[in-house]
Amino acid sequence: MRMRRILGLALAAATLAGVSAVGAVSAGAASSPNISRDDCTAAGGQIVARAYAGYACALPDGTTQAIT
Repeated sequence: MRMRRILGLALAAATLAGVSAVGAVSAGAASSPNISRDDCTAAGGQIVARAYAGYACALPDGTTQAIT
């Protein structure tokens, strides 16, 4: 009975660690990379000002990327 409890805790910890790692990778992939002003306009985007965050490129597909 004790062994089953230890194995259950180990499985729960491994699952939680796996979910955390997947979440971190997903968040990294979801964050937008920086783009230059020239690349923004070449891709058909518009340069927009963001309050307290500088400028961003609003692309036609609905994504927004920070301008470098």
